[in-house]
Amino acid sequence: MKMSWIKYEKDDLSFKVPEKLGFDVFKLIEPEETDNKIKELINKNYDFIIVTSEIAGFSEDIIKKYDKDRNVNIIIARDKE
Repeated sequence: MKMSWIKYEKDDLSFKVPEKLGFDVFKLIEPEETDNKIKELINKNYDFIIVTSEIAGFSEDIIKKYDKDRNVNIIIARDKE
């Protein structure tokens, strides 16, 4: 099982613990690149991809393409607020 997290580069609050533990936390400079990053991670056989709700808002594919895909689980993390 491979797991990753995706967040916006300027987001200093989300996914601190996984990042400090050395897990794969990817920071996007351009949120519009969300779908490309998700495709890249799927191609690298990541089973679970957790994204912040802020980043998820920039993806058209999370619901359209991956909602029914049994090979990957995309989880949208709730805001800390």
